[in-house]
Amino acid sequence: MHPTDRLRRTAWLGALLLAGHAHAATAQSPSAITATVEAASEERRRGLSWSDGDPVLRGTLSVPVADGLSLDGTATTLWGSQRHGGADAVLDVGATYARQLGGFRLSAEGRYHLFPGADHAFGHWGYGEVGAIAGFLLGPASVDLAARYAPRQSSIGGDNLYVSASSAIAIPGTPLTLSGHVGRSSGDVRDPLRAARLRPDGNYWDHGVALDWYRGRWSAGLRYADTDIDAPNSAHAGASLIVRIGFTL
Repeated sequence: MHPTDRLRRTAWLGALLLAGHAHAATAQSPSAITATVEAASEERRRGLSWSDGDPVLRGTLSVPVADGLSLDGTATTLWGSQRHGGADAVLDVGATYARQLGGFRLSAEGRYHLFPGADHAFGHWGYGEVGAIAGFLLGPASVDLAARYAPRQSSIGGDNLYVSASSAIAIPGTPLTLSGHVGRSSGDVRDPLRAARLRPDGNYWDHGVALDWYRGRWSAGLRYADTDIDAPNSAHAGASLIVRIGFTL
């Protein structure tokens, strides 16, 4: 690894650790601010690896600003992601508004994804998306139906729609939660090379199951993720088993 790259990546690691330390001091106040620091064996979203299969560190902060409204931010190391132009990290910033209506929990969200360290010789890499989620209880299980849409943007070669269904259930008498999901990515293509960031084989399905353990401020999990992307286009899209451990500050 080139010394400059090593220094840059070390700086990102230090920034995340310092952010986690700062969040700890903030989270001790009587407000409802929450922060989490995690380590995972891979960063995989919608069945696609964003970290080229490498381990990552992740820091998340959520700050309530009004009834039902919170500002959210997540920083995740990517260590030179090929999928995102050599980016060293992804910063997800946005807001979430949630309301409980009878037996339904309805949420609306907006996110912008920034990619520090990406090669801007090939243009802009950031993109935004909006989403809506409806959650409800079905017996002992919680069920979420969601749709997230990224309007047409040059950085993703068109637009992108992701619809998903997920469910989770706590295993009685244990600190374990079992969950699963299925999702579909689709959209219009204006630039095939850029569109391949989010849909490397065109429209596709992804699915996964996870087993998570929660004890106090600690959590850990094991997750399986896969897609139906054809083998010739399956770089960083095949089946993967991901391990994570986290601490809520």
